[in-house]
Amino acid sequence: MSVALKNLVRFLGASAAFVLMAAALNFAVDPLQLLRPERLFPAMYSPDSRMQNAGLIRSQDFDTVLMGTSLALHFRQSDIDKALGVRSLKLVMSGSTSKEQSFVLAAALERHPKRVVWQMDDWIFRDAPDVDSESYFPADLYRRNAKGIAGYLFSGAMARESAWILARSLPPLRPVVSRLTNGVMFKFPISEVDDINALRSDYDVAGFYNTKNSEASFRRIIDPVRSNYLAEGYDYDAMVANFERDAIGLIERHPDVKFDIYFPPYSILQFVATRDASPATLKIVYDFTAYASQRLARFSNVRLHDLRGVKEITHDLGNYGDVIHHSPAIDQKVLSLLASGQYVVDRAAPLASLQRLKEQVAAYRVEK
Repeated sequence: MSVALKNLVRFLGASAAFVLMAAALNFAVDPLQLLRPERLFPAMYSPDSRMQNAGLIRSQDFDTVLMGTSLALHFRQSDIDKALGVRSLKLVMSGSTSKEQSFVLAAALERHPKRVVWQMDDWIFRDAPDVDSESYFPADLYRRNAKGIAGYLFSGAMARESAWILARSLPPLRPVVSRLTNGVMFKFPISEVDDINALRSDYDVAGFYNTKNSEASFRRIIDPVRSNYLAEGYDYDAMVANFERDAIGLIERHPDVKFDIYFPPYSILQFVATRDASPATLKIVYDFTAYASQRLARFSNVRLHDLRGVKEITHDLGNYGDVIHHSPAIDQKVLSLLASGQYVVDRAAPLASLQRLKEQVAAYRVEK
């Protein structure tokens, strides 16, 4: 055997050994807890919900699932549990579409929870790629098929995370590693499930959620240079088709699960901006709401909570950081309203809450 061939064999052997060592490390540490709940090493969690949720579904005990977009991102599971009397799992994904949400919920429903709390709005039903076409969505981790498990175990990036989780579990190294594992260098900086995507205790809540910011956001989105974005993705027929496939299809397949669906309390400025800058879009919003409300009213296992007309929230612009994202104090209010059922849409009059919203939007005047 020539020297070159021997070197090639050694290189291939070393490479194979390295890959196998990485797979063994990932299997032992299992950073996502995709294969089993944490045992040998303290669990760590990532703020990347699309990846982390695949592991949470397999590793956590829950009877209730929370799904939504950034409008539900900062809920703490402990607050959900206390308000609703449940054992919850937050699977919220910022900017998620109905395709992503339905796919993740289907995986979670394999664990047979009793209840789904679903923050839903018209925007999520815009046309979007399938989950397998999204490079940032690890669909095969949810399926736990051969491709997904192999990609997980043989991932060099995941092996790096495993090494740091292992190092953090060693008492002498824990202080140093904890300072380095900050979410910038490493993907798993969170030590408690309750802290995943929750606002830190030192976050400047008043500095972000205030009237100045919400009014500034309103002025930006009605600027003719930017206002076209209000209409992006709003195609009524496509939204209805996506709603039927992703929401109604999931509900029909799980008649034994209770669905609490809620339309979140956007500030009144969101609807006023659409009224003034894109009235055709507002008509689509109203028409879609009417369709969805009447459709959901047919299911005995669904309660629809319409919080868009709760004036004490939506007209108080100090509750918002822009025209839609509300403060942590409103998170708590939303939970209490869901628990009380105060704004459940009447099955006998499913369009009544929409009519109240229309009247508020029509009457609202923005001060110069």
